[in-house]
Amino acid sequence: MQVIVAKYHGFCAGVKRAVDTAFSVPPENTYVLGELIHNAEVVARLKARGIRTVSALSEVPDGARLLIRSHGVGKDVYLQCAARGIEVVDCTCSFVRRTQEIAERAGREKKILVIAGEPEHPEVKGILGHCEGNVYVFPSEDADFSFFQGKNIVLVAQTTFSEQRFSKIVKNLKNVCPKTLEIFQTICYTTVCRQREAENLSELCDAVLVVGGANSSNTAKLCEIASAKGKPVIWLNGADDFKYENIKFFKRVGIIAGASTPDWQTQEVLFKMSENNAEVQETTEVVEETTPVAEEVAATQEAAPEVSVQGPAPEQAAEVSAETVSAEQEPAPEAPAPVTQSNVMEKVMEDLGKNERYKKGQIISANIVSATDEGIYVSASGKLEILLEKEELDCETYSREAYAARVGEEIQLMVMEITPKVKLSEKALRKIKEDEALVKEIEGGKEFSVVCTGFNKGGLTAELGTYPVFIPASEIRSGYVKELEKYKGKTLRLKLLEIRKERRKEIIASQRVILEAEKAEREAAKAQKEAEFFDTINAGDIVEGKVERVTTFGAFVSVNGFDCLAHISDLSWTGVKDVTEVLTIGQKYQFKVLKVDRENKKVSIGYKQLQPQPWDLAAEKYAEGDIVHGKVVRIVPFGAFVEIEKGIDGLVHLSQISHEWLENPTSVLSIGEEVDAKIIKFVPEDKKINLSIKALLPRPEYEPRHEREENANNAQGGRRSRKNNKRGGNNSEYEEGDEYREWTEGGYGGASIADLLGGSDDENK
Repeated sequence: MQVIVAKYHGFCAGVKRAVDTAFSVPPENTYVLGELIHNAEVVARLKARGIRTVSALSEVPDGARLLIRSHGVGKDVYLQCAARGIEVVDCTCSFVRRTQEIAERAGREKKILVIAGEPEHPEVKGILGHCEGNVYVFPSEDADFSFFQGKNIVLVAQTTFSEQRFSKIVKNLKNVCPKTLEIFQTICYTTVCRQREAENLSELCDAVLVVGGANSSNTAKLCEIASAKGKPVIWLNGADDFKYENIKFFKRVGIIAGASTPDWQTQEVLFKMSENNAEVQETTEVVEETTPVAEEVAATQEAAPEVSVQGPAPEQAAEVSAETVSAEQEPAPEAPAPVTQSNVMEKVMEDLGKNERYKKGQIISANIVSATDEGIYVSASGKLEILLEKEELDCETYSREAYAARVGEEIQLMVMEITPKVKLSEKALRKIKEDEALVKEIEGGKEFSVVCTGFNKGGLTAELGTYPVFIPASEIRSGYVKELEKYKGKTLRLKLLEIRKERRKEIIASQRVILEAEKAEREAAKAQKEAEFFDTINAGDIVEGKVERVTTFGAFVSVNGFDCLAHISDLSWTGVKDVTEVLTIGQKYQFKVLKVDRENKKVSIGYKQLQPQPWDLAAEKYAEGDIVHGKVVRIVPFGAFVEIEKGIDGLVHLSQISHEWLENPTSVLSIGEEVDAKIIKFVPEDKKINLSIKALLPRPEYEPRHEREENANNAQGGRRSRKNNKRGGNNSEYEEGDEYREWTEGGYGGASIADLLGGSDDENK
C-alpha cells in the first residue's frame, strides 16, 4: 500500500500560537473562553495543567487571567475585562483580526457586512462583535441575494470557510451588485492549501483519511471536499480510531489533517500504518497563489463605486445587529483597499514580521548588536535585528554591561518561534546539545531515569529533556501490568530500546530489562554464595546465626546469609511449646550444625546441643539432706516421681511416702500435687535422686509393724525371704536399690519384672 501525506498538516500558525501560549502562561487563576481548539486531546492536556475552560465571561472571576483563543471575540469582551480587572492574553489569529478590522470599518462607513460562514461558529460571532451596522451571515451559496441589489456590500469569509462555496457566493453577489460589491478573500491560506490538497488527494487516491477533532469546522470541510469525488473518506479523531482492516484493500491512501490537529496525532496514525508495511511519502503538489476566486475579486474591484444602501434583510440570511461601541466619535479611517487572496496573505505575513525565512528548530549564527535591560539584540547575516530576551540567554545572571562588552561576538542560537515574531534562545540550544549528548550515552547502554507523566492504552509516557519517552506496557516489568495509572508520577529506571526519529525523536525504553538483569545477578550471586556456603559447612560445626523469623515448628536462622532451621525440639533439653521462650528475633546465638543436606540445600542446626543438661548442673545445686519442693508428675505401683526442676525428677518410694503402710501411692498422692521432700540419696553421675516425704513428717508415737519388722531384720544382719518381700513390699533398701536402678536406666526411669516382684540378684541366685 502507498500512503500519500498532504504537505500541509499540523497546527496552523494561529492555532499553534494559541496552544503554545496556553502551555506557557502560569495556570493559576487562568481561564479560556471556549475550547482553545477543537481537539479533545489538547483540551484534556490543558485541563490537566490546571487551566479552566468556561463558556461565558461571567464564569471568570474578577482579577483573573483570560486567554482569548484564535477564533477571537467581540469588542464587548475586552471592555468587560478592562472594567473587571481581568488580564487578557490575546491569541486571536492574525487572519481573524484582519477580518475583524475590515468588519469594523464597514460598520463605520455604514456599509452592509456579509459574512460567508457558519452563524454559530465562534469566529463568526467574534466578527459580529466588531461591526456596528447591519450584518448578514450566509452558510450557503443557495440563498436569494436579490435583496442586496444596488447596495454597498462588503463581503468577507470565515477563515476556515470552503473556498468553493465562497467562490459561488462571490459569483451570485456579483450578478446582483457588480458595481457596489467589495470582496475580501479572508480565508486563511493554510485552509486554502489544505482544501486544495484534499481535492487533489481524493482524485489521486483510492481512499482518504482525514485526521481532526469531531467538532472542528475546517476538518469537516476537508471531509466534505474529499467526499465530493465519491471516494471513501474516513474521519479519524485520533490514532485510536484507526483500523487497518478498513483500508487494507486500497492500493493508495491519502492522509490530510485539520488546522487544529497536532502533528503528533497525524504521526501516530502514520506509525500505525507503517507497522503494516505501508509506504509513506509526502506530496510535492504546489498550490498556486492566484486562485479563480482571487481573479473574480480583482475583476469585481475595477469599478466599484462607493454607494451606501440600507434595507430589510433577505429571508435566507441571518441578520445580527452588533452592539454599538463608542467608536462613532472617532474619525473614519480610510477604507481598506480591496485585495486579492495573494496580497491579503502578503499583508498578513508582513504583519508577522516577514519571518518565513526561518524555520522552527533551526540553529543559526548571529552577532550581538546591542544590550538592553530586556536582553540583547542580535543580527543574523547583518539583516534583521532580533531581540534575544534575557531569560533565553545561557547565563546564570544577566548583566547588561557584560553583554555590551561582547557586542560583535558571534553566538549560536535556536529558532523557537517564527510567528507572530521570531523568538530565539541560547538556553534551549544548550539544552538540546545536552540532551543529544545524553542520548548518545543512552544509545551506548547507559541507564537513565524519568518521571512518568501519563499513560495510554499502549504504555506509559514521560519526557527526557526535549525527547518524549514511551515505555510499552510489556516493558514496565516482568508480567502483565493492568493498572497503568498507578505509575503516573513515579520514577522509572530505563534503558533504551530504540529511537524513533520519524516520530519527533521519540525514545522507546524499557524498565523490564533492568529489573530482569538485576534479578539474574541476584540469583547468580545467591547461587555462588550458596555453593561457597555448602563447601565450607559440615555437621558438627559451631556457627553463629541471627534469628530471622519463627514458626510453630522452629526458627529460621541466617548463617552467613543462608537460612538454616533450628527445630523446636533442638532448642531446649527440657522441651518448649513456643520458640520465643528460648530465642528472640533479631538476636544472634551460637548453634551446632546437626545435618547438612547439600542436594536439597537444607541445613539443620541445634541450640540445646551447646547448652548444659539439667543433670550436668545438679551436683552444684543439690546434696543429700537437702529439702526440695516439687510436683508429682508420675505415679507407679512402687512410688511417685516428683519433678524438682525441668529435666530432673526424684523417686519417692512407696515406703518413703508415709509412716503408715500403703497399698498404693494414689491413696495419698495425685498427679500435679506439690510436695516437699528430703533428698536421702543422690548419685549425680548415675542421674539418681531418692526422695523421702515421710522424713519431713513427725514420727508416730507407736512404731508401725512394718518398721518394727524392718528394724528387727536389720538388727539380725539378714534379709527377708522372697516370701516376706512379697508380703511386706516395703523394704526400702531392697526395693529402692533395684527398682531405682531400673527407673534411671537410660535417663528416663522404669522398673524391671524382677524388681516389681521384690527380689535381688543375690537372692535370685
